[in-house]
Amino acid sequence: MNGVNISQDRRLGAFHEQLTLADRAWTAGPAAHAPTVVDTPLTGPPPPAPPRQGPTRAEARRAAKRRRARVADPENLKLRRLVPRALVVAFLAGGTTAFVAHDKAVRLDVDGTPRTLHTFADDVTELLADEGVTVGAHDHISPAPGTDLAHGDQVTVRYGRPVDLTLDGHHRRVWTTADTVAEALRAFGVRAAGAYLSASPSTRIARTGLLLTVRTERTVTFMADGQERTLRTNAATVHEALAQAGITLEGLDATSVDLASFPRDGQTVSVLRITDTREVHEESVPYAVERSDDPELFRGVERVERAGRNGVRRVTYAVRTVNGVRQTPRRTGVELVHRPVSRVVRTGTRQRPAAVTGADGLNWSALAACESGGRAGAVDPSGTYGGLYQFDTQTWQSLGGSGRPQDAPAAEQTYRAKKLYVQRGASPWPHCGRRLTG
Repeated sequence: MNGVNISQDRRLGAFHEQLTLADRAWTAGPAAHAPTVVDTPLTGPPPPAPPRQGPTRAEARRAAKRRRARVADPENLKLRRLVPRALVVAFLAGGTTAFVAHDKAVRLDVDGTPRTLHTFADDVTELLADEGVTVGAHDHISPAPGTDLAHGDQVTVRYGRPVDLTLDGHHRRVWTTADTVAEALRAFGVRAAGAYLSASPSTRIARTGLLLTVRTERTVTFMADGQERTLRTNAATVHEALAQAGITLEGLDATSVDLASFPRDGQTVSVLRITDTREVHEESVPYAVERSDDPELFRGVERVERAGRNGVRRVTYAVRTVNGVRQTPRRTGVELVHRPVSRVVRTGTRQRPAAVTGADGLNWSALAACESGGRAGAVDPSGTYGGLYQFDTQTWQSLGGSGRPQDAPAAEQTYRAKKLYVQRGASPWPHCGRRLTG
């Protein structure tokens, strides 16, 4: 019981001291004064609250404004100097209980720093204003601003902190009232188990904010060398996850996705084993045919002046093999080894001779078979006679032929053989002439 009386005496003493300060301030001029903070623990039960007898704090402030409006009047100034002393005496005599009733002991926790104080504030908003606690849109106040205050209440203020969060490759700015990285991740609903964190979970978040990179653990499957490998990883790139899987890329090897891309949960990545080879092939180059008109040859008759010959070119191909499968070769170079030789052909334009009267009904094919075996280019062993009917060159030219008989078309040889028959009969062919009529 003595402890309670001592506590009340201390509160009354503090109250009297405040009245003395108020008297001095009022004498000097009007001004707003914040309540004194008593950072001591609450002791003893609060005094019973009698019915409200004096003006509220808001009413007192409005009254102060009216008083300041009358400060220029000398008579009012004299009165203002007398009134505080009278009020002090009155309050000390009979109003002590009313002021003690408005005094509240509350617990104020600002961002993890608690303290106990006495205040005449009516609600949370007024308390924070009196204590100089400024709050913003991202801060959390409990109970909510505007809530009435009672003796023994606790008011908690948690400042909002900006976090520039890069989560699995996606960046955004978020706000949190958490003190540490671990608390913030729980508030964000981020799974931290197995994740990569750029800051330790115990790192405290300053009011100025924090840069935080988080890569959660994901499942990635690699298909390489005919095998499937699945692993849990928090790697930042596919290339990093590939190394964790123990897969090495060599030479031209590649993957089905960009190596610098972020590996997604459930993603399957194929490893492409690539080899390039070079192949060289020799290919034939067809020769061209050059034709020219020859008025010495009958129409429909062609004579080859020069035989054609194909050329040769060397072609180089690049051949790519992907996972053992040969791709379509790609030609990369051509080198001409031998040029082709054109074939030269003379085409007759001469009008064919008319029928030879007296010789057209004979068996000229039988005669040719007997003389040359039916070969238009046949030549006897001595080189004197040639063609189907074994003309000598002098006789052939006397009949209008040019060159050698064995070089002329078969039709022309037959035509000139008929002319010879009309002139000399079958005598030019003493052994085979009878075949013409046999």
